[in-house]
Amino acid sequence: MDKARETAMKVLYAVHENGAYANVALTEALRKARLGDLERRLATELVYGAVKAGDTLDWMIRQYTKRPLRKMAPYVRAVLRLGMFQLFFLDKIPPSAVCNEATELMKKYGHVGTSRFVNAILRTAAREPDKVRIVEGKDEAEYLALAMQHPVWLIRRWLRAFGREETERLCAFDNAPAVLSIRANSLRTTRDALMERLREEGAEVRPSAWAPEGVLCDAHGAMDASRPLRDGWFQVQDESSMQVAHVVAPKPGEFVLDMCSAPGGKTTHLAERMENQGKIVALDIYDAKLARVAENAKRLGISIIETRRLDAREAGNLFQGKADRVLLDAPCSGLGVLRRRPDARWRKAEEEIGRLPELQRELLESAARAVRRGGVVVYSTCTIEPAENEHLVRSFLAAHEEFIQEKAGAYLPLRPSECDMVQFYPQRDNIDGFFIARLRRKEA
Repeated sequence: MDKARETAMKVLYAVHENGAYANVALTEALRKARLGDLERRLATELVYGAVKAGDTLDWMIRQYTKRPLRKMAPYVRAVLRLGMFQLFFLDKIPPSAVCNEATELMKKYGHVGTSRFVNAILRTAAREPDKVRIVEGKDEAEYLALAMQHPVWLIRRWLRAFGREETERLCAFDNAPAVLSIRANSLRTTRDALMERLREEGAEVRPSAWAPEGVLCDAHGAMDASRPLRDGWFQVQDESSMQVAHVVAPKPGEFVLDMCSAPGGKTTHLAERMENQGKIVALDIYDAKLARVAENAKRLGISIIETRRLDAREAGNLFQGKADRVLLDAPCSGLGVLRRRPDARWRKAEEEIGRLPELQRELLESAARAVRRGGVVVYSTCTIEPAENEHLVRSFLAAHEEFIQEKAGAYLPLRPSECDMVQFYPQRDNIDGFFIARLRRKEA
């Protein structure tokens, strides 16, 4: 049996039936399966592609059977989704191979009846592809939702905000495979030295055009087996996320408060910018997440990070007026990073966006209390929603005369700008969506 497809099927089962996160479940499954490089790539492509296709795959399955998906056995749903994705979204796998492998999977994870059922549906789909030809009708959003594999409520929202052309480009960005982005650890190496070492391992790498310490890996082996990773030469981090530490611009010897720190990408980047001198207190409400921050810091050779379990809304009282710099990378809708979180688009609800600004404002108020006079608060999110970003910051500034806004764009390391607030859009900037604002508390 094809181990790559079996691994992918198990992950799809975990995501749809057990609520697992695709990236976490895939990492664990690949670790157990011990696949070769080509098999790992295929399994990853199958999982991420099928999870992203989500409701569109389910709609396709319904065109070939009257049996509701909810009445099918869970493994049948997983195998059908995997098969439909290969038939209609991949062009290098023969339909006969798709059908045969799906049948073998069902023999192992089902019975003779389910294997025949799955085989019949997939062979019919291969013979009659026009049944799932998506034709545009009166409802533009419903058409794009099916054609671009996104929830219809989100498509309607983006059509209002960006129009048809940009919405299609944004969806296409989300659906494309995400290139692995890593950050060279300046405490142990340089970007050039890291790239050379990765090439020696067989990786295909190039420098980021956005971050001086950023490296993009177009092809690579299993990260678990990477010696430079184990040696603390780099940290996995998105290019847009790398901009944040530069906007915070901490200095060696300062006291920095990172209010929502896990898993520690920005926290450790701050420490590297500080040359591992000073103190960073990293907060989170979960011990397991704080353990990841501590593990990353230890691997990278960083000693100035102190983790503490605390609701960040209480940080302003505990650290009142003490921090030189405060980073609030706030919990958000995450609509700027759907490319890297394949299941996230299907877990979101429009109502969530309406509720989040209240929490984000509470956290920003806490950050404002924690920073000293003359100190800096940086507010960031990985979303492209104005209510969570510029609208929230403007509302805060209107209520706090003791804070002034500084040009966050001026601090971008490789592409500085005159922007007061930085908003990256995937469809415009070709990197993950991200927002950054820099606020300074007046001296008096």
